[in-house]
Amino acid sequence: MLFVAEDPSRRRAIDAIQLPPLVGDPIRVQTTSGLRDRHGAVHAGSFLKERRIAFDCTPAEFPRIFVHEVFHFVWLRAGNPARRAWEELLRAEQRERARGELGWSAEWRRLALSPADVTARSRRWREFCCESFCDTAAWLYSGMRRHGEFTLAAQFRGRRREWFRRVLEGRQLSV
Repeated sequence: MLFVAEDPSRRRAIDAIQLPPLVGDPIRVQTTSGLRDRHGAVHAGSFLKERRIAFDCTPAEFPRIFVHEVFHFVWLRAGNPARRAWEELLRAEQRERARGELGWSAEWRRLALSPADVTARSRRWREFCCESFCDTAAWLYSGMRRHGEFTLAAQFRGRRREWFRRVLEGRQLSV
């Protein structure tokens, strides 16, 4: 079993999500309260080296947040060619002045970017790329078709869907 959940309701929710094929060692799924990072309260956190994800979110938000967190593991193991291809897609969006995102974790990072961040591939830019990748996966695979945080224009959503189809789908993803 790839995901080991302490809470039976979380186990049922995980089983209902239609993820692409994933391979890797088990990842523990835990429920906790008062979860925070350096920016404040968060819905979840992935501890990649520990192979653990901690959640502090409602059952309604769980599928979207779960997929987002799982894709942090995918991002880590995707390899530089895939990550650089994703960056190029996002650079094209920047050139076309795309607005919005597919989750707040990417949106606030996009808003904080400067042109110099993009050019220099700064830490801010790389964190935005990762969060955008994970939010896009959550939009694609969580089963949620509508959400207040899905604000990216349809033309850019379509390009991202096509990128995932072309680069990731049809292969087993390592987590």
